[in-house]
Amino acid sequence: MATDLFTDADEAVAAAALVAAQCPGGAPVDPDDGPQEPMPAFPDQLRKLAHEALARIATDPCGPAPNWVDPDDAKQWQALLTRLRTVLVPPPPTVPLPDVERPT
Repeated sequence: MATDLFTDADEAVAAAALVAAQCPGGAPVDPDDGPQEPMPAFPDQLRKLAHEALARIATDPCGPAPNWVDPDDAKQWQALLTRLRTVLVPPPPTVPLPDVERPT
């Protein structure tokens, strides 16, 4: 694989996709394009870091998407980032409601 063709953004998205694959709702890693060896379980802290990296990439005016000639490719890139970010954000914690007696 010619890794010298990848940008930092490409590498960050690939790393985020590996983290997202271990999250509920994450897409499995493609065995043809992904790592050759099984990945270890990633710590939960990586979810937040991956999400933050994708947020920076998605809003970078000098990033990959704004520089593409084909607008459809840029839209697909942004859609991929959105899907990954959605998976990487854990759902908010549920707070149990207190039992309240209702007047009869």
